[in-house]
Amino acid sequence: MPHLKDALAFARWLTGSRDDAEDVVQEACLRAYASIGGGTVLRPRAWLLAIVRNAAFTWMAKNRPKWLLASGDGTEMDRLAETGEASFTDLLTRTPEAELIRKADMAAVREAVAALPVRLREVLILREFNDLSYRDIADVLAVPIGTVMSRLSRARLLLAASLAEGCRD
Repeated sequence: MPHLKDALAFARWLTGSRDDAEDVVQEACLRAYASIGGGTVLRPRAWLLAIVRNAAFTWMAKNRPKWLLASGDGTEMDRLAETGEASFTDLLTRTPEAELIRKADMAAVREAVAALPVRLREVLILREFNDLSYRDIADVLAVPIGTVMSRLSRARLLLAASLAEGCRD
């Protein structure tokens, strides 16, 4: 499946754990395979991410206490963020100091994103990390586009406020 990497990344953000995300994606793939003959899929990436989202919430309802928010402790998100390849010029210009600052900035962003309420976090992740269109996000979440835009705007404002507050500390 061409969108498996995106599905795993989205599941990691929702569950906060690589192992749990793998379980969720496995279940989502089984669901997708079972329903593939049901008709034409116009936007396969959005379709698969919708199945992953539903599988993640079903899995968390069964395997997590009700009071536990799906934000994780951030260690899995560290590994997720560091899987990107650096360009040659990035490698040449990195100094130990610059690398330390970059890691601190990445950690602050991850913590701020993880602290967002789930409804806002999932919209932000689908738009900013998975680069889905508003229409695709609306399809994944089964909400109107206006709701997507509203949640995304609120998520961005809360994220900016959280990061600005972190800079003052």
